[in-house]
Amino acid sequence: LGTSLIGKALKEGKWQLHTHDLRSYGDGKHKNVDDTPAGGGAGMIMRPDVLGNALSDILKRRGPCPIIYMSPRGKPLLQARAKQIVSSSGVIILCGRFEGIDQRVIDQFQIEEISIGDYVLSGGELAASVLSDSIIRLIPGVLSDETSALTDSFQDNLLAPPVYTRPADYKGMK
Repeated sequence: LGTSLIGKALKEGKWQLHTHDLRSYGDGKHKNVDDTPAGGGAGMIMRPDVLGNALSDILKRRGPCPIIYMSPRGKPLLQARAKQIVSSSGVIILCGRFEGIDQRVIDQFQIEEISIGDYVLSGGELAASVLSDSIIRLIPGVLSDETSALTDSFQDNLLAPPVYTRPADYKGMK
């Protein structure tokens, strides 16, 4: 997020990034943030008390905003949703780890689940970067030519046409 147009826009103050270490809300000597699934099974699940306390604290300090959990079971990320998010006062993006987060936190905070595709990543950080990029590029002043965002694919639920540049004749193709 610190490179390219997105990184330049961050340095220019067009958007802000705040990260939160869940271990500071963790439990016990080792500041545990996860536990085994109830009923058994592989992997670990983020604990509801830890994540719930973190979200409550963050929302108390920053005010209400959408909370999105990057999850393979979420609704697909669409351009229309990115356009909605950019008009909000900010967003909290949860980057899952392990087998996910306790469903009770999703229910309590009415967390929206978004997927970037039908596959599984090791964590939600890459998916959060994809979501962030799709949102940040829509902030006025981030792109050098704002009209390019208005003509992107999916702006009107359509794909952009093929594009061409110079030379006019490339290996016999005109």
